[in-house]
Amino acid sequence: MSTILEPGQIEASAVAPPFIHLPPKDLFAQRAERLEQLAVGNALGDYLRLIAWLCRFQQQLVDNPPSGLPVAEARQRLCISHGLPPLAADSLVREGPWLAWMQALIEHFDEEASGPLAVALQALRDSDDSQRKGWGIALLAGQFDAVPAALVPFLGAALQAAWFSWLLALPAAELKPSGSQAQCPACGSPAMAGVVRNRGKHNGLRYLACSLCACEWHVVRVKCVYCESSKGLRYTSLEDDRHAPGKAPLRAECCPGCNSYLKQSYLENDAAAEPLADDLASLALDMRLDEEGFHRLAPNLMLAPGGG
Repeated sequence: MSTILEPGQIEASAVAPPFIHLPPKDLFAQRAERLEQLAVGNALGDYLRLIAWLCRFQQQLVDNPPSGLPVAEARQRLCISHGLPPLAADSLVREGPWLAWMQALIEHFDEEASGPLAVALQALRDSDDSQRKGWGIALLAGQFDAVPAALVPFLGAALQAAWFSWLLALPAAELKPSGSQAQCPACGSPAMAGVVRNRGKHNGLRYLACSLCACEWHVVRVKCVYCESSKGLRYTSLEDDRHAPGKAPLRAECCPGCNSYLKQSYLENDAAAEPLADDLASLALDMRLDEEGFHRLAPNLMLAPGGG
């Protein structure tokens, strides 16, 4: 049986593709703009605008970081040389260097907030570092039930801002694939979504976007990132009359082998797409796939499952 190669795979067969694609330094500002754009006419518009507001605070933190890289250069290079994530989330979240980012984020907020937002912010102000660390550990472990749903976006925002800033300080070009193609080579966190890029040396290649640090790493297309099967994959999108068949800018790659799926943005169809923003704006697709028996394994740290 012959296999049809997609454009990115044809390129990869001739020249090894760049393994890492780093996000821009103003990622959170761009993300905020995208969220505000997607909020118009969306049933979750208010929530998307709240996350956009949070993203602008994240950008402020990244532009004025409250702490430096918590991993010594020797430790970084040792991890990288052995194919281990130098910003390993499971250990750094326990060591707690991100707590300075959490505190800085809390101090940004206007105490005049009202309603559920004020309650959530007050809960964060009343918590101590031990409680915050416990929530952070649970969130990165995927134990959303152990974190008050209203606090998830704020905790996620602090964690993402810290790891993103640390990522940009790494010799990222030296990063190597980890044991699982669905795990970030920089911090070991699971992928949140895929992006099929459309420019320069990355054109036509699929990159997975980290749910925590936003690092992107190359994984070949038309292959389940969880079980690595290519058999019977299907691509599902929300019906939209604005797009021709097969041209939807966001599609979920569904694998019948392991009953999982991963959303993917196709930049050739929408160059402004951004993984986290487009993921949150397309929760209706998650609901549809859940009804069809497919399971989501990709976390979004700005939303507790079932929340919003």
